[in-house]
Amino acid sequence: MKLTGFSDEISPDLAEQCAVMSELGSAYLEFRSAWDTNVVDLGAAGIEKAARIVSSAGLAVSCVGSPVGKAGAREELAGQLAKLRAAIDAAHRFGTRYVRIFSFYIPPGTAPDDARPDVVERMSQLVDLAEREDIVLLHENEVGTYGDIPRRCHDLMRTIDSPHLRTVIDPANFVLAGAAPFDDGYDVLADDLAYLQVKDATAQHTVPAGAGKGQIPQLVHALHARGYDGFLSVEPHLGHSTGFGGFSGPDGFRTAWNALTEILDREQVEYA
Repeated sequence: MKLTGFSDEISPDLAEQCAVMSELGSAYLEFRSAWDTNVVDLGAAGIEKAARIVSSAGLAVSCVGSPVGKAGAREELAGQLAKLRAAIDAAHRFGTRYVRIFSFYIPPGTAPDDARPDVVERMSQLVDLAEREDIVLLHENEVGTYGDIPRRCHDLMRTIDSPHLRTVIDPANFVLAGAAPFDDGYDVLADDLAYLQVKDATAQHTVPAGAGKGQIPQLVHALHARGYDGFLSVEPHLGHSTGFGGFSGPDGFRTAWNALTEILDREQVEYA
């Protein structure tokens, strides 16, 4: 398995992000923001600068962590399509095919299943753009969006049915949505899983991997038995979080990273 992480949780400064990721022995980072600016807002010059820094550090980008889909399910889609186009441009420059997205927030007072047609229409348009650009969109199970529980994540995969839309499991988000990540989610989503975020949680707080209800050891064990050799992406959220990311600082990030590698070592999983 290949280890990566949301390196903007280390520092706003990209050089420091790269230094810590290299210190931890990673060959990758997940690019969400630098210099307190989200990837979709950096512009061509900012992306070019970031790409040079990442390359000079001897690292590669595993995925572009975009905010696309963190919008209302009945809002105008043009803005989200523009953000996706910016994220795709960044992915091309960084040399990754992966862009992380979300499945739109359910309007207040609306049942998720009632918003399904709006979500499917919007997700389909995002996937159409990804297909044209040969990009794989990774859907994350964000709390409050349509795909915040395993059943609805699976519904999106089967309904849209494209190799350019795959699943990310964020264990902490399933916990916060009232689902057990392994017991309720693994069998339902394993065939579509292309990426695992490593974030654990109790009912109220995010914690290092293995310290919460995220069933991360069970997920790792099952993926290993399946022959999974994809990415495990550390997203600690051990300091503070917002709707568009989190911050842990260098020490918090190291704590989260070491918690994951301890699980991998116990499960006798090879990683790089």
